[in-house]
Parts: sequence; structure tokens; C-alpha cells
Amino acid sequence: MSGLQGLAQENIWFDKSRYDEAERRFYEGVNGIPQTSQVKTALQGSKGHARAQKPRERKTSQNASKSEDQSELVSRLKSLELDNKNLHKVVDDLRSMLSKLESRMAVLEKSQTPAAKTVTVTKAAPVQKPKVEEHNGADDDDDDDIDLFGSDEEDEEAERIKEERVKEYAQRKAKKPALIAKSSILLDVKPWDDETDMSKLEECVRSVQMDGLLWGASKLVPVGYGIKKLQINCVVEDDKVGTDLLEEEITKFEDYVQSVDIAAFNKI
Repeated sequence: MSGLQGLAQENIWFDKSRYDEAERRFYEGVNGIPQTSQVKTALQGSKGHARAQKPRERKTSQNASKSEDQSELVSRLKSLELDNKNLHKVVDDLRSMLSKLESRMAVLEKSQTPAAKTVTVTKAAPVQKPKVEEHNGADDDDDDDIDLFGSDEEDEEAERIKEERVKEYAQRKAKKPALIAKSSILLDVKPWDDETDMSKLEECVRSVQMDGLLWGASKLVPVGYGIKKLQINCVVEDDKVGTDLLEEEITKFEDYVQSVDIAAFNKI
């Protein structure tokens, strides 16, 4: 308690901050500097103005975007209207073309029906010929003058000419030489072994003679192991000489000939 009483009796400046503030305001007023309260109010007013401007800017941007969207919608609507008009034109053109085609088809059908009628008339026309003949036959004088069937003398003359022509054709055919069918045959005549006399064998083969047989060139062809075969050509008339008969005649020479084969057969 004694300490507190001592402090209470001392002279202490408790309101110094208030006096400092009053002094600062005084000098600011003398020098023309605005007070801090006024600055604060000014700053608050500018902030409020800026805040008021921001919504306005937002509203203007929203309005601008809305106007752009509306312009796009208008342009799209215009393009759709143009497309619709073009489609209507195309449909109208197609309808006109279809109508033209239908008219043409109708014209073609009308033109074909008279043609069919004319065809039937032309087919029926030959049926009317006997009527015309009957009308012409009404006159007895014309029937007496015209001979429809001809006379018997003309028939006899035609038959005689026909017989003469047939005889002439038969004579010409008889004078022509008849074609003789011939064939060219290549024979392979094989001996028994390599000791067989091939010259004697060929002599025996060529000794076969008959009507319609003509022997040709010949040669020796090696077979193997020193054995050679006789290859001989001949021309025969098919009606007179057969291959079986020719083979039978050649194989009669048993001492020299082992077998006879036909290597080639060609018609001439």
C-alpha cells in the first residue's frame, strides 16, 4: 500500500498519446495534409466505386455474350431456311421429272396399242385372199382362158428333163476314180539273239508280197546287249491288207523272227 500511494502522488503523463494525436492533427492542418480519417473515407469510397463498377462490367460482358449467342442462332436459322428452300426446289424438280416420265410412258403405251392392231390386221390379211379369188372367179370367160394346173404335156416334159439330169449325174459320178484308203505302218521286227543274220531277216520280210502292199525304207536300231531290231516302213491299202495278216505272214519265218510290233500307224 505504501508503494501504490507513492506512485499516486507522483506526476505521471497518462494521456500522452492523446496529446500526441492532437499535435499531429494540428501540424497536418497547418501544412495542408488531409487527415487520416478523410483518407480512410476516400479509400473506402474508391473501393465501393470499384466494387460497383465490377458488377456493371460483369453485366456488360454477360449482355455481350448473350448478343453473340443470339447472332449465332439467327445465322443458323437463316442457313436452315436456305437449306429448306433448296430441298423444296429439289423435290419440285423431281416431281416435275416424274410427271414428264409418266406422260411419256402413257404416250408410248398409246403408240404401241395401234401397232399391235396393225400386226393383227396384217396377219389376218392372208385369210381374205380366197374371197378376192372367188370374186375374180365369178367371171366365166376368165376361167376359160386361164389354166391353173397346166397341161399334161408340160408335166411329161418336166419329168423327162429330170430323168436326163439324173442319168448325167450318175455317169459323172461313175467316171470319177474312187478314193483308195491307205495307211503307213512302221514295223519293229525283233530277232532271237545277237547272232541272227539281220540282212537275211530283212530279205525274208521283204519277200512277203501281196496285192495292196508296198515296202519302204528300213534301218537297224540297237535294243541292248548287242541285239538290234529291224525297223521297216510299208504302205498298205486298208481294204486289201490288214495288220493281223501282215504280222502273221512275217512271223512265219520262225528261224529269224521272234516277234513283230507296230511302232506307228498313220492314215494317208
